[in-house]
Amino acid sequence: MPDRIDLRSDTVTLPSPAMRRAMAEAEVGDDQYGEDPSVNRLQEEVAALLGTAAALFLPSGTMANQVALRTLTRPGDDVLVPWGAHAVLHETGAAAANAGIQFTVVGTDGTFDADAVRAAIKPRDHVVYPPTTLLVAENTHNRAGGIVFPADRLEGAMSAAREGGLAAYLDGARLLNASIASGRRAADLATGFDLVGLSLSKGLGAPVGSVLAGSAEVIARTHRYRRMAGGAMRQAGILAAAGSYALANHVDRLADDHANASLLADELLRGDDIELDRATVQTNIVVFSLVDRRGVPDAAAFVERCRERGVLLNTLGPRTARAVTHLDVTGDDCRAAAKVMRAVADGR
Repeated sequence: MPDRIDLRSDTVTLPSPAMRRAMAEAEVGDDQYGEDPSVNRLQEEVAALLGTAAALFLPSGTMANQVALRTLTRPGDDVLVPWGAHAVLHETGAAAANAGIQFTVVGTDGTFDADAVRAAIKPRDHVVYPPTTLLVAENTHNRAGGIVFPADRLEGAMSAAREGGLAAYLDGARLLNASIASGRRAADLATGFDLVGLSLSKGLGAPVGSVLAGSAEVIARTHRYRRMAGGAMRQAGILAAAGSYALANHVDRLADDHANASLLADELLRGDDIELDRATVQTNIVVFSLVDRRGVPDAAAFVERCRERGVLLNTLGPRTARAVTHLDVTGDDCRAAAKVMRAVADGR
């Protein structure tokens, strides 16, 4: 077993030697003048991948989400989001501070259908209610276990949103995981959204960066809010080159991460102190619970004891933890990690 098996997130990946070479050799210019060829190339690649007219490179996924909210809403608006949305729980209240919007949660499992969307839409001309102006979907959904949003449910929900005059944003940080798992083109999964966010620094293995994609008009508006958020960059081609390398070399291999997550889930279920919904293990995330009985630690104690034995995880709740597979862990690593996790859960 390696000294450390890091399953906290797919953000912990390290750039490969080949990716580092691509970064070192990147042609650069001043991106604020639109003159960095490597940034321009990456933006064109993502736009082509997602079937949009334009794209914008940003330093982080959180900034991508926040810029999208600023672009598609006005202060005081109501935004429909799935249960457990990243923008609600993992961005330190940025949406309230930056965009001045409020959230309404729809659905219970990270997805929603047309009826849930229609029921949640608040009218724009009401004297009391805040107007609902935006629908946000997350695909794959992190806290729901990396599930892929079912295509028919999403299509119906999008139709309901359009009927209600809502704009739509796809937090697709792990959209390419959804594409590989579903066998559908990323462009098909992105259809109908005004903006789509894609992370380069998760399963794709780049050290930095996310991209927003959309129409030329909407992307032109995002430039202002990226700068307002401090995300304007100069010779950013060194970073963009890593993203281009990842898109060329690390997309198909996401299937390996999915297989390793499936293996990990099966290994964890060999014990009787850990519970998980096997149906949610669709991509590279395994969310599981520690059985609430004497001798089984809570999530915080479990994660700390696993860390002491070289397995790094994150907690999601009092008795809930998460493991994420990625390009820097193997099947053997997952077997070894599961052995440690089962022993800790069993009090050994």
